[in-house]
Amino acid sequence: MTIITEFESHLPADLLNIFKNLKTPFLIQQYLDSLPYIGEERDRSPLSVMRDHQSHCLDGGLFAALALWKLGFKPLLLDLRPDPGMDDDHVLALYQRDGRWGALAKSNYVNLGFREAVHKNLRELAMTYFEHYASIHQTKTLRGYTRPFDVSKFPLNDWAWNENSTQKLYKKFYSRKAIPLITRKMASRLSPITDRAYAAETMHTNLNESFGNRPH
Repeated sequence: MTIITEFESHLPADLLNIFKNLKTPFLIQQYLDSLPYIGEERDRSPLSVMRDHQSHCLDGGLFAALALWKLGFKPLLLDLRPDPGMDDDHVLALYQRDGRWGALAKSNYVNLGFREAVHKNLRELAMTYFEHYASIHQTKTLRGYTRPFDVSKFPLNDWAWNENSTQKLYKKFYSRKAIPLITRKMASRLSPITDRAYAAETMHTNLNESFGNRPH
């Protein structure tokens, strides 16, 4: 039994039907967008994401990687890293078509989600998030990204439903070093985000769930 088929065996009929109908990357993204964004400390397994009908960027990203794997893509995660202490990391589930990269993501911010597979490399993909990576202080906080993490190579094969294994996978994922996107000099001269642009970036956003606002 594969990880995918065993994961499916844990789903009740209604959720199994939903999972089986996620037949394109965009449909997976639409499912992620239908879930409430809850920025809590608990990092769920893909099974708990579906059962509890909620997620944040980390567990939503892992769920998306699993769903992409079902479609024949490699289950790859990438971590976007902010200026330390200024914002949340943001996790992307990657997919590749005809040598070009795209991404899925669960976010509290509408412009930090889906990307079409049109980007030549991962740096190019990561930079599409740069202007949209807005802190509550209206600053641009994205600073780096990690190499892809292939969850199919993780040695514990029950991470999709066993949260003890899921936590170990997340710990391994977050241990990876980041590749800088900009220099410190570049960061020092970044312009603030204007009120008008910030209003656009936070449209449909629950600011109570944003870094710096939500309770720890």
